[in-house]
Amino acid sequence: MRKKILVVDDEPSISMLIEFNLKLAGFDVRCVSDGEAVFDMLKPFRPDLIVLDLMLPKMDGIQVCRELRKQSNAVPIVMLTALQDVTDKIAGLDNGADDYMTKPFSPQELVSRIQAIFRRVQALPGASEDTSFEIGKLNVKAEQREVYIDNKLVDLTPKEFELLLFLCRHKGKVLSRQQLLHGVWDYHFLGDTRIVDVHISHLRDKIEQNARTPEYIMTVRNVGYKLNGPASAESNYA
Repeated sequence: MRKKILVVDDEPSISMLIEFNLKLAGFDVRCVSDGEAVFDMLKPFRPDLIVLDLMLPKMDGIQVCRELRKQSNAVPIVMLTALQDVTDKIAGLDNGADDYMTKPFSPQELVSRIQAIFRRVQALPGASEDTSFEIGKLNVKAEQREVYIDNKLVDLTPKEFELLLFLCRHKGKVLSRQQLLHGVWDYHFLGDTRIVDVHISHLRDKIEQNARTPEYIMTVRNVGYKLNGPASAESNYA
């Protein structure tokens, strides 16, 4: 069955360009031109992924992201922004976007990013890989895509879950931001690696008792991150 993608952009030329390339890649595509229309399409279309422009009429992309996550809708979101300021990109990630691209962008790269997201979802869990991890009070169940802290279910976005699972499968190993981008996002990201930092920050907020003094996800200065158990937590976090 073809994956369904909802494209949300108020510029007809951009929507047509994205729609053409996504259909060429084999996706089922629908387009809407404002933020409110996203919610009208959720039930009848049931998108597997949303390509969402930041600047939209009625509801902007940030508001749409925030509302979807508030409804516990975990559909992957790729944010499009014409703004160069990194704070605008980070704002999208802070409110639930899984990835972002800055206009003007290559339609082929957008297709590649979307395909990478679907590959990661389909590949989890691997048949020959561990599917359950218990580290202190943290319990990660890959097959069920569930995470518990002290037996309480934690609500993670798909990308946050994939990032945590990747860290679990490399527990104790220091991973650079580029390694995390390649392993979790499934592409070699050219540019700002803050996408990793934002998702790490979100994970810490959800699984750490105190995000400022983490027990699980440790920062290795000038390198990246590693996952430790609470008993081996070090003082090298940022």
